[in-house]
Amino acid sequence: MSRLVQRDDIVDYATYEDLRAELRTEAMATKVPRRIHVNEYLTFLFENRDTLRYQIQEIMRAEQIVRESDIVNEIDTYNAILGAPGDLGCVLLIEIEEEKDRKPLLTRWLGLQERLYVKLDDGTKIYADFDPSQVGVDRLSAVQYLRFPVQGQVPTAIGTDFAELVTETALTAEQLQALTADLDRA
Repeated sequence: MSRLVQRDDIVDYATYEDLRAELRTEAMATKVPRRIHVNEYLTFLFENRDTLRYQIQEIMRAEQIVRESDIVNEIDTYNAILGAPGDLGCVLLIEIEEEKDRKPLLTRWLGLQERLYVKLDDGTKIYADFDPSQVGVDRLSAVQYLRFPVQGQVPTAIGTDFAELVTETALTAEQLQALTADLDRA
């Protein structure tokens, strides 16, 4: 099975509507071990073919996408999150509960995107590749698409050494198993 979403994985939005409840349940279960909280503000959602397929189907449903070129564009856009074979792709959510704090913190944390890493068993830190278009001149976007070029190696921890938010979270056995399975996909 491919690690990327293929065109034949995607059904039209009307057919998806019939399957939605079942596919949503499966996708949410798949996401559980791939959701990693690093502190009160940072949540990493590691993606794989199954989670991306769900997201593509949801976008197609919400926007009633039917044009073939638009469907292929969605597939290509979401597949890019995964990066090259051997990479781990994720979405980082910077969760700032109080609206009044959001803009000041996203401004103060400019540069955070360069200080996010996964740690390998030998202690090596592999820093995230990020999309520069999600970083303004004066602040970060609260949603970041990241890729960790781990070359097929399973990390044991994830963290940041950004001065204000220095923290690291060890991955659980369930998280390690999920990321191992994702990296093992062809």
